[in-house]
Amino acid sequence: MKFKEIIYEKGDGVARITINRPEKYNACTPTTVYELTQAFTDAWSDNGVGVVVFTGMGDKAFCTGGDQSIRDLGGYAGTIAALPLEVGWQQVSRLIRTIPKPVIARINGYAIGGGHVFHVVCDLSIASETAQFGQAGPRVGSFDPGYGTGDLVRAVGMKKAKEIWFLCRRYSAQEALDMGLVNTVVPHEQLDEEVNKWCDELLKKSPTALKMLKFAFHAETDGVAGITNLGIGGLSLFYDTEESVEGTRAFMEKRDPDFSKFRS
Repeated sequence: MKFKEIIYEKGDGVARITINRPEKYNACTPTTVYELTQAFTDAWSDNGVGVVVFTGMGDKAFCTGGDQSIRDLGGYAGTIAALPLEVGWQQVSRLIRTIPKPVIARINGYAIGGGHVFHVVCDLSIASETAQFGQAGPRVGSFDPGYGTGDLVRAVGMKKAKEIWFLCRRYSAQEALDMGLVNTVVPHEQLDEEVNKWCDELLKKSPTALKMLKFAFHAETDGVAGITNLGIGGLSLFYDTEESVEGTRAFMEKRDPDFSKFRS
């Protein structure tokens, strides 16, 4: 797959998705966001991938949200495949939250605005000690009414989440760790080593258990969509049983299925 604004690599069970706009502090355009949806979808469908690492190019920024230089009345200029940035952003967040594999945010610098939302919805966040965190919506006339608020509340609590959104302050990596916003903080030069360590640990775990746990964590808060994801995860396991196959065989053989032997 060829991309213009991201880098997508796969190997040894890990898919690595990198926003490649360091000159803009990895701020996203509609093209960036559309390409992210493609990469996460591919990582979802590739059975050789067990973990996804999401990051930004360079040493300055993970992601700083939408590129404000292309924003005007009506939102962000330009659409890709009828996918404006505002809609696409929620698509990426939804993919991160529902892909049946752990997603690690490798936070190498600024995680601000929409970039902060991206890391919040990732399953795990590993931060360089040089990283900085914060929202920017009310300062630039924007906001995230969905995952970027709801998941943040569940991570740090209502009062702190409102502080982060209302005041648009910056927080250090250590402050983020103290409030439960990230999982661990390491010296910048050890960031890749730490991320790789976590990937190795995850790849040794049961992929089915990880998938079902991920669905379970969101099942209650995501309403019927969450229950659907959990249920579909269970259905995929059922499809691997002789009981399920009996139904298919009977249909193809034009006979009544015999499920009696499965009641025990």
